[in-house]
Amino acid sequence: MIVDIINKKRLGKELSYREIDKFFNGYLDGSIKDYQMSSLLMAICINGMTDEEVFALTKVFIDSGDVLDFSHLITNMVDKHSTGGIGDKTTLIIGPIVAACGVPVVKMSGRGLGYTGGTIDKLESIPGYNTKLTEEKIIKQIKDIGIVLTGQTGDLAPMDKVIYALRDVTGTVSSIPLIASSIMSKKIAGGADKIIIDIKVGNGALLNTKKDAKELSRLMKAIGKIYQKEVITVISDMNTPLGYAIGNALEVKEAMDVLRGRETDSNLYDLCIALSSQMIQMGKNVDEKTAIKEVFEALNKGRAYEKFLELVKAQGGDISKLTVSDKKKYIKAPKNGTINKINALALGKLSVSLGAGRVSKEDKIDFGVGIKLNKLEGEEVKKGDTLATIYYNKDFEMPSIDDIYTIE
Repeated sequence: MIVDIINKKRLGKELSYREIDKFFNGYLDGSIKDYQMSSLLMAICINGMTDEEVFALTKVFIDSGDVLDFSHLITNMVDKHSTGGIGDKTTLIIGPIVAACGVPVVKMSGRGLGYTGGTIDKLESIPGYNTKLTEEKIIKQIKDIGIVLTGQTGDLAPMDKVIYALRDVTGTVSSIPLIASSIMSKKIAGGADKIIIDIKVGNGALLNTKKDAKELSRLMKAIGKIYQKEVITVISDMNTPLGYAIGNALEVKEAMDVLRGRETDSNLYDLCIALSSQMIQMGKNVDEKTAIKEVFEALNKGRAYEKFLELVKAQGGDISKLTVSDKKKYIKAPKNGTINKINALALGKLSVSLGAGRVSKEDKIDFGVGIKLNKLEGEEVKKGDTLATIYYNKDFEMPSIDDIYTIE
């Protein structure tokens, strides 16, 4: 009985592989309803899962669709994933850098989850950009330009896709077992041999403590070992936004600024350098010094930016038509001082209220809205300085400055 499985997990008991397989495949085929799956997800969120349950769930996710194999094209295929954060547009920057350095990149990304923005949402803010490539198109594009940034194919872990959407609107996005199974099933089904995972920690991330981040890291490495995948994790801060822009088109514009060398003084830039060099080390089996040198050469000689433009064109996008709203409001500094803190979560909530994120899984994204920070943490400001610009298309409630900024 379906209710028996829900009650079993509600009581904190371990589910068998058969029970997990039956329940989740029942949801995929429509015999189990949203409200029933929501109940089980909440029970998992509250009571957790054993390692064996997580391994079983990951296998069920993988087996729900195809497993891609690019070994005839790519040796030691390297993939990167971020657990998500406010202003996280690293994939848009790292992918072109790494591809420009000669390491092929096949990245299948997701939509926004909770307050965090999704890479696919950002890419779709580029008019015409196709995020639904077939396997044949992916293979051709890798041969042609060495990089693909797309959504997961309809046949790749389709169960994760429907569960992912439900988690977004049921308060179950921060469950470590569900995060681990979701990420690793997609990476394994996507054909990656080596995987680097950026685990965000802080009030603007899915995980709020380093303890949770370390547990997620352990679990994903354990899953990787079962499937003979090399998994490296990096734990990075998400108590403050990543970079200057929050929103979809705004974040694409910022990614372009980084690739063109117009932004080199942010936490976003520093993280992208670190992650890019790590991927090159893994893909080329070179040392850190060599990898970092290649990263800077790709940026400084313009090859990374050219690779981004090549990518957009190959997937049908017209970057010249990328637009943001012309309606603006400003957050001004109430006094002189130094910005000690910028609350990532508060800005994430604001971006959702503007329409840059989803409240329900049916919501449409407004690509042109968002927030552009004019000042970052540690900077001195004077009373009346513009701290942030808000781009909007509909009425919204302006938050208290004190909820976002700590100025001392």
